[in-house]
Amino acid sequence: MAPPGAPGAPAGPGDDIPPWPIWTVPATLLLGVGLGIVAVTVLDIAATGGSSTNTSWWVTILGNVGFDLGFVAAALWFTSRVARPRAADFGFRRVRVKRGAVAVVLGAIGYFGVSAIYAAVFSLHKVEKLPSGLGDLRTTANVIGTALFVCVFAPIAEELFFRGFLFGTLRRIPLRVAGRDLGPWIGALLTAILFGAAHVGSAGLEYLVPLGLLGFMLCLVRWRTGSLYPCIVLHSANNALALGVNQLGWTAAEVLALILASWLVTAAITWPLSARTAPIR
Repeated sequence: MAPPGAPGAPAGPGDDIPPWPIWTVPATLLLGVGLGIVAVTVLDIAATGGSSTNTSWWVTILGNVGFDLGFVAAALWFTSRVARPRAADFGFRRVRVKRGAVAVVLGAIGYFGVSAIYAAVFSLHKVEKLPSGLGDLRTTANVIGTALFVCVFAPIAEELFFRGFLFGTLRRIPLRVAGRDLGPWIGALLTAILFGAAHVGSAGLEYLVPLGLLGFMLCLVRWRTGSLYPCIVLHSANNALALGVNQLGWTAAEVLALILASWLVTAAITWPLSARTAPIR
C-alpha cells in the first residue's frame, strides 16, 4: 500500500494537512481585507457614484461576493508562493456518505444544542437572522439571487477560506501537552474567533458567539472527516434555515426544498474539484 500522501494512496483525516507555513495566515488576512475593501469600493463607486443612500440590491450582493472573493484570492496567492495549490489541500476530498452524514448530524446537534442553551442563559428572544443589508426580498428575482449567494456562494467561499485555508494551516501549530497534539483544537478556536469577527458590523453582537460556535463546530467536522464537503453541507443548511424560516417565513416543505436545491447546485460546482481524490473512509 502506498504511504499517506503518495500518488494513488487513499486520502484520510491524518494526511490532509496542507504544506503552508503559519505565517501565511496573518499575511493572507491583511491582503484579504485590502482586496475586499478595494472590490467593494470600486463596485460602489461604479454603480452609485459613492452614494451609500442609493445602494440597490444587486450592488449589495455583488459587494458581498467581491469581499469574500478578496479573501479567497489572497489565500490562493499566498499558498501558491509555497507550493502549487491543490483542491485536496483545501479539503475538497470525497468522503463516504455515512461518515459525512454522521459528522453533519453531530455537528448540527452540537451547534444548535449549545446555541439554544446560550440563548436561554442570556435571554435572547430574537431569532437568528442573516447578516443585515442584503436588500429587498419582496421580488422573486431578489429572493433567488439572495438564496444563491447565502446558500451556495457564501458556504463555498467561506468554507474554502476558513476551514480549508485558515484551519488547515493553524492546526499545524506545534503544541503538545501530555503527548497530545493540541494544534487542531487551538486552530479550531482561533478560526472560530476569526469567523465570528468577520461578521462584526453585519450581525448583531449577541449573535457573534453563536457564529463563533458554528465556526468551531465546522472545524471539528473538517478535522474528523478530512473533507470540506460536510462543512459546506452544514453551513449551507444553516443559512437556508435562517433565510427560509427567519427572513422569508416559508413553510417546512419550502425550506427543505431550498436546502436540497442548494446542496445540488453546490455539488455541481464543487464536486469536480475532488474528481481525482480517493474517497475518505
